[in-house]
Amino acid sequence: EMSEMSERSKQNVAHGLAWSYYVGYLKIVLPRIKKSMEEFSRVNPNLLVCRRTWKLHILVPLNCDVCDELEKADSNIQYVTDLTETTLARAGTKKRVYKHSLYTIRDEENQLWHCAVEYATPLQSLYAMSQDECAAFSREERLEQAKLFYRTLEEILRGSKECADAYRLIAYEEPEEAETHFLSREIMWHLRQEHREEIAVPEGSHPHPSTALDSAELNLQISVSDLPQPLRSDGF
Repeated sequence: EMSEMSERSKQNVAHGLAWSYYVGYLKIVLPRIKKSMEEFSRVNPNLLVCRRTWKLHILVPLNCDVCDELEKADSNIQYVTDLTETTLARAGTKKRVYKHSLYTIRDEENQLWHCAVEYATPLQSLYAMSQDECAAFSREERLEQAKLFYRTLEEILRGSKECADAYRLIAYEEPEEAETHFLSREIMWHLRQEHREEIAVPEGSHPHPSTALDSAELNLQISVSDLPQPLRSDGF
């Protein structure tokens, strides 16, 4: 009966997506990300000055609008190169490749910042489900699932020793009126936070493994009442 209730209310969708994303991807790549950043930094010592940014920045748009090319989402974000790839045998696939892309983020003063950034890909599934009649997902339900996905993923990562200090979740709600450089400003907020953290934390000390929820608390507060919040009115 409990299983049927969960199926009807779709409570298990986001929870399952978060665990699958962690076990099938993040737990594999995050323990290796700092090594890849360090290898890149040795060849390009002037690009990755702040070691606190040597992590994977994971974008979590709560409207599940995932753009395949970040440059198209915001022209202040430009692809630089791919970091060193990891190749593993996985689920019967020989030499499966895992890799991350490094981007430059141009701030309001035309200064260039560098970081590894990508979307949380399971959000594409939530978006697709809201487009499929068989899933019967409304926009409001999709928003609640996106919030649940974020909360679940954050909780999982907070408890993961392998992934400690190797990621930063960037959850956000798109403004109702389109803003040309909203996404780059959102990422820049986190990069500046990391720079301040590096100055504040003495070298050799071990801070709490994650400060990821900080920006989400600023503008979502993952709704105190946990009621659905309005999405953009310009379609799905």
